[in-house]
Amino acid sequence: MFLSEIWVYPVKSLGGIRLKESLAEERGLQYDRRWLIVDEKGTFLTQRTNAQMTLLDVAFSEDGLLISHRYDPVNQILVPFERENDDEIEVKIWSDRVLARTISNLADEWLSERLGKIVRIVEMTPETQRPMNPAYAGTGHTVSFADDFPFLLISQASLDHLNSKLSQSVDIKRFRPNFVVEGTTPFEEDSWKTITIGNTSFQVAKPCERCIMVNIDPKTGIKSPETLKALSTYRKEGKDIFFGQNVVGLESGIVREGDHITLH
Repeated sequence: MFLSEIWVYPVKSLGGIRLKESLAEERGLQYDRRWLIVDEKGTFLTQRTNAQMTLLDVAFSEDGLLISHRYDPVNQILVPFERENDDEIEVKIWSDRVLARTISNLADEWLSERLGKIVRIVEMTPETQRPMNPAYAGTGHTVSFADDFPFLLISQASLDHLNSKLSQSVDIKRFRPNFVVEGTTPFEEDSWKTITIGNTSFQVAKPCERCIMVNIDPKTGIKSPETLKALSTYRKEGKDIFFGQNVVGLESGIVREGDHITLH
């Protein structure tokens, strides 16, 4: 078994970036979901309510994040690593309320125009503390602006199995994993407890509950019910539909594409 793909999503619910290697930190992969788009009340936005967010691509530059619209890639906005603003505001993500810093008025205006409402982009700082649910990770663990857990792992075999049930294949990007694993049987990851990727250890905490976001085509932003409907026929337990595994880091370390995966 080996790590075939590494993905980060610097701005929650915007496009992902595939990497050859990354630093796994307590909160997640470095740069993963450290930025968040919020409305005028400070409440987080996702593709669940604004599918157009999937059409905003993100790339790294020397000075910050470059965000562009997929159908207008030349028109970009820089979200600088060096903040133009230094104001702290309280933001709400699910039931959590945490402090985050505003960044750039220009970026706010650019994003507001493309999303059709007044929004701001904010950054999670090193001082921002967003505790994880201790029931799954023990006490003292924090998470980024990801929904619940620092990392998400999916096997390629599980995706291939799902695609065998669909009229049109879907891409792994639809499920927004951090780690894609090859060399397994479908859903073998359901039984994993502790794994090592390269030299870095992780705890497989619980299956990932899926929502309507998996029905959104990341290439077009168009919704179709087939993906979630297909999963519900064989991955539903009670009211929840599961695909992929939520993972917690047990230590910091570099993970690389091609790293072998060991089970414990």
